[in-house]
Amino acid sequence: MNTYMFPDQGRTEFDVIIIGAGINGVGLMRELALQNVRGLVVDRGDICSGASCAPSRLIHGGIKYLETGEFRLVAQSTLERNLLLRNAAHMVHPLPTTVPLQSWFGGIVPSLRRFVGLGGKMTDRGALVTELGMLMYDILGRHNRVMPRHRFFTRGRTRARWPHMASSVMATGMYYDAAITQPERLGYECVRDAMMTESGCVIATYTRIEGFHDGTLTLRDRLSGRSWRARAPVMVNAGGAWIDQINAVLGLRTRYIGGTKGSHLLLRHDALLRELDGHMVYFGTPDGRICLVYPFLGHVLVGSTDIRVSDPDSAVCTDDEQAYMLERLGALFPGFKFSADDVIYRYCGVRPLPAASVSDPGAISRDHIVHEDRLGAVPLFSLVGGKWTTFRGLAEEVADLILPHLGRTRQVSTRMLPIGGGRNFPTPARQATYIAGIAEAYGISHERAGILLARYGTLAQDIARFCAHAPDAPLHSLPDYTRREIAFIARYEQVRQVADILYRRTTIALSGALTPAVAREVAEVAGDALGWDGDEIRRQADDAWQQARTCHHIASRPMPESARPEPIGA
Repeated sequence: MNTYMFPDQGRTEFDVIIIGAGINGVGLMRELALQNVRGLVVDRGDICSGASCAPSRLIHGGIKYLETGEFRLVAQSTLERNLLLRNAAHMVHPLPTTVPLQSWFGGIVPSLRRFVGLGGKMTDRGALVTELGMLMYDILGRHNRVMPRHRFFTRGRTRARWPHMASSVMATGMYYDAAITQPERLGYECVRDAMMTESGCVIATYTRIEGFHDGTLTLRDRLSGRSWRARAPVMVNAGGAWIDQINAVLGLRTRYIGGTKGSHLLLRHDALLRELDGHMVYFGTPDGRICLVYPFLGHVLVGSTDIRVSDPDSAVCTDDEQAYMLERLGALFPGFKFSADDVIYRYCGVRPLPAASVSDPGAISRDHIVHEDRLGAVPLFSLVGGKWTTFRGLAEEVADLILPHLGRTRQVSTRMLPIGGGRNFPTPARQATYIAGIAEAYGISHERAGILLARYGTLAQDIARFCAHAPDAPLHSLPDYTRREIAFIARYEQVRQVADILYRRTTIALSGALTPAVAREVAEVAGDALGWDGDEIRRQADDAWQQARTCHHIASRPMPESARPEPIGA
């Protein structure tokens, strides 16, 4: 696939226009492309640069949704989780999950109230309620099952497994869900699949909608200033938390969204990482919230908050939210000490939940709703809600609503189709042989081949081939990556800003590896690949580091003098 291609000047005709390149938008783009539908996806930012880059990074069935009787959502979610474990095995991995229990019979009454729709917070989920929930979870997740059923451990086994956990924990339940290492990259791979399948598909990132008149969108590229027009017989608003704002630009007054903010922390805490030993702990809090902690990229991911927010553009993880999560973690693991110094990265996103008049944001359904409106003769579908786990199922449902408007029928089911680098991904038993084949074919070490496979799945073959065609060298500031590897991403993966590489095509920022020196060097390599001049390279590096400071609080953590890089521009 070539580097980013500007859409043609003038009026451009498509079958469908999708506004929003979050996972719902790009998932639908892929679904429709596989039905030979030419789609245009427009986003004011990068692919998966909004709420889709700020999830808990779980692919899960949503066991807590059983408390509100959302059996259909749990059944769909567990099915889609099982499918993603097969179709995106390069990024989605099983995650054993432990639930600490502090009573035998707690939560029975509030569980019944929530189940019949009377509300109420769950401040204590006892062993009986949890065991019943896990049993139902196993039953609902039986389709395409790929993981073991749940287990239950009493105090002795719990204390032996979790020596630093609070002494009030008298038992634990364990079930299996899954985690995704690079959701933002999987979003890009959906775009790649679409464009490789249907040549008429186009992605227009960093593009703003300026107006809609007589069936035609007027668009302006935010980086180049180019203005152009596009039209299609069907339009989709997949703008997430910005859906109502987008509809207003299109000429519709809607109130579909009632978003809540979710913040997460990445901690450098080796002792807790060792005790977790590959497990997630999913625990309730005295105020009725749910928190989680699990190993991620060699560190510890902690989440999350659930706070109503009216302006998604202003949402950031605050010091108060950070303090709350650290306090709750410390209450569960009093044998460890936690402080702000342990935080190496934090992030926040706004869940595009449906507008609802409830006192508890956690009670708002995570199921999706598809609203259909009209823009004159053009149907407009607004995709409200949903979650990462179910993006393919939502795309399938919406595609089946769209196809009759186009006089088309479904050509293929995507249920069992691998995504991106998940195609032909080797099973664990075959990975050593696969890695050896890459190493031999492209003259690299087995270790390097294994790293590429872990990062990119079977797309590692393309990157290894590109790296082998010219002299390559590790980055001075980040030897885990090479110059040709970064150049490939810049040139062939729809990159327009260095932040696209640092925050979304790779895990450089999220893993805590981003420094001013890394931003500068990656910008230099990307700039060389994309033809940026020196001023643009410096601006890109500065912007990427400023994002780290203002959105992710990276600059606030202490850094040893020996590791402190020179300021950009010094």
